Amino acid sequence: MGHRVGYFIGSLSSTSINRILATALIRLAPDDLEFFEIQIRDLPLYSQDYDDAYPPEAVVLKEAIDSADAVLFVTPEYNRSIPGGLKNAIDWASRPWGQNSFDHIPAAVIGASVGQIGTAVAQQSLRGVLSFCNARQMTAPEAYIRFTPEHYEKDGTVSDPGTEAFLRAFMTEFHDHIERVLTVLPRETDG
Repeated sequence: MGHRVGYFIGSLSSTSINRILATALIRLAPDDLEFFEIQIRDLPLYSQDYDDAYPPEAVVLKEAIDSADAVLFVTPEYNRSIPGGLKNAIDWASRPWGQNSFDHIPAAVIGASVGQIGTAVAQQSLRGVLSFCNARQMTAPEAYIRFTPEHYEKDGTVSDPGTEAFLRAFMTEFHDHIERVLTVLPRETDG
């Protein structure tokens, strides 16, 4: 049985290296995972003032998450934390109080950077937020990717065998994590 995985790209840039990484991850994932991007670009800034009447962009966001069996976060690191657009999307999805779309959802976190620490600090920040949101996070393997552009093609092909093997193993472990979580905590999805 396959699973629908919604993925978030933490960067709003159309040329983000994390978008390239996401393409590679999807290509290397087990065949029974179906992926769709959960868009965050057009969300207004969250305010509790909206809790009684969510704007259409936020309704679409919550519906997308609710239709997923799991979520994958592929994010850069901005100023030693997660990008503001991604945090804003998480705030929308976790509200109004009592309607947290991330409750018990299987989740994984990965990110790429041109620097040596490969988004490690951002991932720790994101994991803290997801813990509060009660997402069921895959805790290992951790994946802090130092992005080397010549190792990735636009179609998701990874030319470096070590990188390809690591990313494939990450996605296989994510698949197994989804299976384990959904066995104990099945989701009622619209998808």
